[in-house]
Amino acid sequence: MPARERAPDYPRPPRLEPSTRRVRVILGGEVIVDSRECWRVLETWHPPSWYIPASAFAPGALRPAQGSSFCEWKGSARYFDLLGGGRVAERAAWSYPDPTPAFAAIAGHVALYAGRVDACWVDEDRVEPQPGGFYGGWITPDVEGPFKGAPGTRGW
Repeated sequence: MPARERAPDYPRPPRLEPSTRRVRVILGGEVIVDSRECWRVLETWHPPSWYIPASAFAPGALRPAQGSSFCEWKGSARYFDLLGGGRVAERAAWSYPDPTPAFAAIAGHVALYAGRVDACWVDEDRVEPQPGGFYGGWITPDVEGPFKGAPGTRGW
């Protein structure tokens, strides 16, 4: 297991780092992602967000969805529905097609909400979704909080 990390110690602005840990995503009982070529975004008070190459998603697992959002660090995001095993997880994933220069490496990568799929795994650890449903961080046993997203943490 990697060394323990504390989300309160992550930087602001966030840091981008590569990871070769195995990331798997299950939807509708099917594996829709299995990759060791991901990026992690580490931001103060947040568990890491994992950015997975779009090419690592099973064929047909990503469908463009309505809407967009803006991140002061990464730029404009677009959204995707995830499809797998007959299930559709609406607006469960996002990407930054033209990220800011500091996050250029995540162009062509997709992040997703762990709570909107059957399960996400990092190596042999099942991921817990970041509390609150707004942020997309993944909690694993090697990352400790407290985490932004739970009631009363919006102003952190």
